[in-house]
Amino acid sequence: MQGKAMKKRVKEREVALPAFSGEARTLGILCQDGMKSFPFPFKCHCHFMQRAGEGLGAFSSVEVLKPRPRFPHQVLLLLHRRRFFTLSQSTVGVQNRVEKSNFRLRLGLSAMAGDVPMTISNGNAQIQPDPKRTYQVVVAATQNMGIGKDGKLPWKLPSDLKFFKEVTLTTSDPVKKNAVIMGRKTWESIPLEHRPLPGRLNVVLTRSGSFDIATAENVVMCASMKSALELLAASPYCLSIEKVFVIGGGQVLSDALNAPGCDAIHLTEIRTNFDCDTFIPPIDLSVFHPWYSSFPVVENNIRFTFVTYVRVRSSAIEPLDTSKFEVEKFSFLPKNIFDKHEEYLYLKLVQDIISNGVQKDDRTGTGTVSKFGCQMRFNLRKNLPLLTTKKVFWRGVVEELLWFISGSTNAKVLQEKGIRIWDGNASRDFLDSIGLADREEGDLGPIYGFQWRHFGARYTNMHADYTGKGFDQLLDVIDKIKKKPDDRRIILSAWNPSDLELMALPPCHVFAQFYVANGELSCQMYQRSADMGLGVPFNIASYALLTCMIAHVCDLAPGDFVHVLGDAHVYRNHVRPLQEQLQKLPKPFPVLKINPQKKDIDSFVATDFTLVGYDPHQKIEMKMAI
Repeated sequence: MQGKAMKKRVKEREVALPAFSGEARTLGILCQDGMKSFPFPFKCHCHFMQRAGEGLGAFSSVEVLKPRPRFPHQVLLLLHRRRFFTLSQSTVGVQNRVEKSNFRLRLGLSAMAGDVPMTISNGNAQIQPDPKRTYQVVVAATQNMGIGKDGKLPWKLPSDLKFFKEVTLTTSDPVKKNAVIMGRKTWESIPLEHRPLPGRLNVVLTRSGSFDIATAENVVMCASMKSALELLAASPYCLSIEKVFVIGGGQVLSDALNAPGCDAIHLTEIRTNFDCDTFIPPIDLSVFHPWYSSFPVVENNIRFTFVTYVRVRSSAIEPLDTSKFEVEKFSFLPKNIFDKHEEYLYLKLVQDIISNGVQKDDRTGTGTVSKFGCQMRFNLRKNLPLLTTKKVFWRGVVEELLWFISGSTNAKVLQEKGIRIWDGNASRDFLDSIGLADREEGDLGPIYGFQWRHFGARYTNMHADYTGKGFDQLLDVIDKIKKKPDDRRIILSAWNPSDLELMALPPCHVFAQFYVANGELSCQMYQRSADMGLGVPFNIASYALLTCMIAHVCDLAPGDFVHVLGDAHVYRNHVRPLQEQLQKLPKPFPVLKINPQKKDIDSFVATDFTLVGYDPHQKIEMKMAI
């Protein structure tokens, strides 16, 4: 009876407990003589943590219940995701009446990056140093990696200082702070009124015995990077410091930039030329991969971007496997940087449609949840927006685009290459069902490729020779980009009302406009009908690739891809698989390499395109609505 009463009383208190997410294993209570953790009945509190919603919380107090007596205690540290979070400064007493059998230790920790290693002895757990404390680099540099002149920054960029502050100051745990590691000269270059950098532990590297920082709060001295990391891995800093950032100067950054302990590099990339006398090595792109790049910013006539690179493998290995990452999770990034991954543009739009969209019927009879008038903007300067939360059929993207460029309307050309994405619309049954019974199976009619290369020509069948017939929009686009880059009529249209009835499927991605500025080519595409589950991931990659191809043949750099969606919809039978996809965390987008020898838009073959670093989650099956 006492056990039942106790469970009932705990359940009544469940609503009062703050929400914890994830993987708590035990309830840990910090006592005067170390960390103690308790099995059932204390574990009942942990049980609620495991099944509660997302987000960290904190106990103001918690009742530690035994059949008799009852002790109110305050929790100091909680074990959560195999880490400890400080909650207060009180201590906890344990009554001698607690039976030994109910006071067993249940502390199971794994030695993962960021964990707090423990040793257990006679009911106590002592915090031990973690020799694997890693760090991230924050630096501003020119394109040839110049970082300074005469011991100072050659540029004045308030936005860069703001970015530096946001990255190094922000923590996910409000009771923790970050550490910034710098050399002595960097410390001395900070104006007196701004040092130590507030809200952060300032770690100054110096071997000078005469160097004195007095007794400034939040400042420590270390002789080397190694000793600094060892210090930050030990108590008390292993509990109070969340992330470590290396911020300067030249020699410290040179040693730290590509070293094994560096998880990420937050680079302000200065695109304007400056005379520098201090340089750091280039980023090793066989080890680091772009995570996020801002759109270009201009301030004080200086053009720059913010770029974050993440470590994807421990070292460069030859021959290099350009697809698989050794690093699987990138949660070591500051949350405000992690959330800037452009895949979240797609994921958030999908979630918004599922949550707030309008229920509609549709041509296929499947039914949709729909929103009208949406936009996504992708940055093509560093990588290609090929979704990673599920595997996208990259070979299909390439072969279909080359098929469009060739002007072909024959689905069998793709079928012979194992690309069957048009099979449903090219089948005998489907053609008969839309009144095209006289059409040969596989003949899709005057769809995308025909309109791109032969707009206005009379369509007969997929076997006819249309050379020189109609208007070649694609060549016109390329010609205008080369000769009249400021033209506002650089348009590629697949929508021809007079041919719609002859098409197996009227174009979903209707037209694209191209824009040249600052030596870069951008594209805005309008899509009248956007199947968020199957079609849109394909379309994003296809038009990003098309933009990169046209930029390549026109000797321009890729800029932006702006995707405008009319009827953006989720088919009802795609809701569940998309909800599964929404639970996945993005990985870095791949980098696209194009054969530099090819400069003719009609000369490309699939092997001219190489993806570096595409390591997505598994394929998610979704049925195509026809």
